[in-house]
Amino acid sequence: MAPPFPPPDTASPRASQGPAPDTSAAPTGLSSAQAARRLAQDGPNALPGGGGRSLAAIAIETLREPMFLLLLAAGVLYLAFGDLQEGLTLFGFVVVTLTLTLVQEGRTERAIEALRGLTSPRARVVRDGQVQRIASEHVVRGDLLILAEGDRVPADALLITADGVSVDESMLTGESVPVGKRAADAAEQAGTSPAWAATAAAPARPARRPGGDDQAVVFAGTLVVAGHAQARVTATGAHSEIGRIGAALGTLATERTPLQRQTARLVRQLALLALALSLALVAAHGLLRGDWLQALLAGIALAMAMLPEEYPVVLTVFPALGARRLSREGVLTRRINAIETLGATTVLCTDKTGTLTENRMAVACLVAGGCALDQRLDIGGARIAALPEAFHGLLEVSILASLAEPFDPMEKAFHDLGERVLAHTEHLHRDWTLVRTYGLSPALRAMSHVWATSDGGVQTVAVKGAPEAVADLCHLGPAERARIQAVSDQLAAQGLRVLGAARGTFAGQAWPPDEHGFDVEFVGLLGLADPVRAEVPAAVAECRAAGIRVVMITGDYPATAHAIARQAGLVDGDGAQVLSGDEMERLDDAALQARLAEVRVCARIAPAQKLRIVQALKASGEIVAMTGDGVNDAPALRAAHVGVAMGARGTDVAREASSLVLVDDNFAAIVRAMRLGRRIFDNLRQAMSYILAVHVPIAGMALLPVLFGWPPLLYPMHIALLELIIDPACSVAFENEPEEPDVMQRPPRAADAPLFGASAIGWALAQGLGVLAVVLAGYAWAGQHLPEAEARAFAFATLVLGNLGLIHANRSVHQPLWRALRTPNTVLWWVTGAALAVIGLALYLPWATQLLRFAPLAPAHLALAVGLGALGLAWPEALKWARQRQAQRSKAS
Repeated sequence: MAPPFPPPDTASPRASQGPAPDTSAAPTGLSSAQAARRLAQDGPNALPGGGGRSLAAIAIETLREPMFLLLLAAGVLYLAFGDLQEGLTLFGFVVVTLTLTLVQEGRTERAIEALRGLTSPRARVVRDGQVQRIASEHVVRGDLLILAEGDRVPADALLITADGVSVDESMLTGESVPVGKRAADAAEQAGTSPAWAATAAAPARPARRPGGDDQAVVFAGTLVVAGHAQARVTATGAHSEIGRIGAALGTLATERTPLQRQTARLVRQLALLALALSLALVAAHGLLRGDWLQALLAGIALAMAMLPEEYPVVLTVFPALGARRLSREGVLTRRINAIETLGATTVLCTDKTGTLTENRMAVACLVAGGCALDQRLDIGGARIAALPEAFHGLLEVSILASLAEPFDPMEKAFHDLGERVLAHTEHLHRDWTLVRTYGLSPALRAMSHVWATSDGGVQTVAVKGAPEAVADLCHLGPAERARIQAVSDQLAAQGLRVLGAARGTFAGQAWPPDEHGFDVEFVGLLGLADPVRAEVPAAVAECRAAGIRVVMITGDYPATAHAIARQAGLVDGDGAQVLSGDEMERLDDAALQARLAEVRVCARIAPAQKLRIVQALKASGEIVAMTGDGVNDAPALRAAHVGVAMGARGTDVAREASSLVLVDDNFAAIVRAMRLGRRIFDNLRQAMSYILAVHVPIAGMALLPVLFGWPPLLYPMHIALLELIIDPACSVAFENEPEEPDVMQRPPRAADAPLFGASAIGWALAQGLGVLAVVLAGYAWAGQHLPEAEARAFAFATLVLGNLGLIHANRSVHQPLWRALRTPNTVLWWVTGAALAVIGLALYLPWATQLLRFAPLAPAHLALAVGLGALGLAWPEALKWARQRQAQRSKAS
């Protein structure tokens, strides 16, 4: 055991972090006040880089966008030719649009930054004498870390205690083989050992470098792959080893998603088309009319009208705000592109314990009497105060075979029951010393502890684990094994998790290399109950309705797994839907694919077999979401299309291999995430359809009047005004659109189906062409019956009203307009109200009408513009009705 540390040092703080350990903190860890002072002194435990964009960076990026460059070019042209009012107006549009962009992008950045903070690694430290889980960036020098298998080490630290600790330091050394660690000796802890003294003078000495066995130091960013330890933090942030070599951790992935690549291609093609048409328009207008200023302005207006610069905004806002919405549902998004895949998931592979169940184990049944198993006590949910003598030894062994300070729910259940019913007996051994442990392994699902008594006599061996594994260690005959198997089956059929227990003795220190070297006797069986979460059956039913197959994967006994699956609503027949790990080992890949097509439960599955299950499902064309929590689950989580790690009980290794993290490990949260993923995808598709549709009439009215020899309808300032309506509509308003009623009653979309394929593009173009026809016809009529300024105002009002019609028509692909209007979306109505207010001011505010080259409309003409706008809305609704009728006929045939 480590010697006591001296009391906290209250002298002036150190100016910098050195390599030697800080021994100024008490062994119980720092106080909150000490930690706050050191955090203020040294700064957060984070490396440079990985932060979000500043407002200045966003402004510079925005001003580089083609739309802003075109606006600036038009403003410069107006000023160059002496039109001060219109030039300043365009620059005013630049300022207003830039302000809206900064507000919107700033909101997105805050969402991403909050997400980055939520998904950053966590650390367990001792503060104020209590174990606390904090963000890694809040770890400070002198903190006492609690490290266990699967944890990422948050800072450089000196090991105070170490039990079987191995660490993967490959990210620092390149060596994939984990290295063993030991506890520091008294001199190292006091900071006076020769090794530490040498490294203080020459930090590059091998004794302080990563790599190599038998060191007492762990380094930030490395992974604990085995054992558990306590460690004193010696360096954080840029002062750590990883900080000195300049590595970067914890940033969100920035790779382009398939959707982003697909959209980039579409934008690039439209931009090339816009450039070609704009140059042709400038040349034709200038050569035919000789007015090169108007030719340039018409070309700029056409380019602005055709450029769908809203697409990058939408692709930034939707995933970021969608991830923020997911976090409010208890699901953290580590990889943004997982949101794209959520709605396409066809198979959800889930753990049982803690995900489908409450992870609240209680001992429900004890069966004692050795191999005869003739003593049974059903406890159920009762909190008994006394335990018959016949069961004392069984409970005693289960406690001895558990950790002294357990975190596993089963081991906690044994300790809790023991504290209640064995408190005044000789069966609790707080003065015994644990001298040897044998952990669980895929080959042997049992663990053993060797205990030495206080008087140094014969040692006690306690074993617990799967009944068949414990029976194997007891070297029992066929009849005895069959008896144990039969009773285990009875307990498992009640939905209980069944463990066997055995006990033996050993003398001396020459412990065998594995548990088979001990002579142990079977003591009995323990049945533990873990109730299914109340919300799980409804969530499973929702998955079925949505065409998502749920497969439970557990290490439990097949009968137990089947009983729990029946309670959760996963199975409703016999055990044919259960695949065991032993059966899986006998199947080749093709046979496993065929078998998994009908399986709902995988039982007695080793963590390493999860990867094979994922690969088999993917080979069958399924889109797989997989949950996991352990170190060995990481390959399966990484291989799945959507890896879901447990936030409460999961390891850092599992979390970092996953795309999503469940805050409370609740299965229902996964289903909520899938529903929200489908909503995000639907809204994204509707927003992108609207963007393309609305640019058709705008581009058409920028080009066709010029080609027809009519007075130009749209100048750059008109396009800029329309953009003030389009941008908030396509990003904020559509992002806030509620989910459609049937979002979880339709099958998953095909994963390889493009969000904006030929059908979607055709649908958008058809809508836009309908509105273009209405506006063009209205402008043609107005040109014959109204003065030019009033005709332009009439056509512009019709165009804005048609734009609003497209917004409302694209709220739903399936629902008719009258039903969509009853669906609440406050943001959308604010956008609609603002658009109507803008057109009202543009038509009737004198200085605005003069600036925009309008004239006020008579009430009858305004009413006609409203009617034409409504006609533009009726066209998409007619298309929607025709599509639904065609779909119904196809389904009927």
